Amino acid sequence: MLNSVTRFMFDNIGNLCSTTKIANSMTSAGRGISVHTVDSYLQSLLDSFVLYKAERYDIKGKQYLSSGYKYYVCDIGLRYYLLGDKPVDAGHILENVVYLELLRRGYQVYVGKNGDSEVDFIAIGENGEEYYQVCYSARDEQTLKRELLPLDTISDHNPKYLLTMDDEAIMSHNGIKQIYVLDWLLNK
Repeated sequence: MLNSVTRFMFDNIGNLCSTTKIANSMTSAGRGISVHTVDSYLQSLLDSFVLYKAERYDIKGKQYLSSGYKYYVCDIGLRYYLLGDKPVDAGHILENVVYLELLRRGYQVYVGKNGDSEVDFIAIGENGEEYYQVCYSARDEQTLKRELLPLDTISDHNPKYLLTMDDEAIMSHNGIKQIYVLDWLLNK
């Protein structure tokens, strides 16, 4: 069962999860497991630093939310080892890399909730809050609009970034900096 929970979590990095959702998904797949057992396994994976948990933060209400977390794996290589050549969502892999880098840079990292939209990361450091959206490519106009919307609706003046794999010069969209993620990773 631990192997099944670990595989489930590695396959769902960057997705909102709850122990109830995990238990229900596994039970419906014929692997009956209690919420308590899932919670115990997740806590063990967190305590051993195999997984990291990003809690949710309500940007408008300035409060932490007690449900729905995102989990990220400590090493993408472990994910490939456990899941093999299974097709991957490159966007979630990129999100995992950015999450780990924000932690490495010393930020406290949360998933932002802003009304009905979600901001991938709120990074809180010694200079205040920064907001990040991570998208593999934003060259498609609809994708760009979708990724910018959560940042556009934030009314404060903290830095806002859209990190992509689009190898282009830094662009600004109404004050939101779109940055090639490899440049971002190498510049701090």
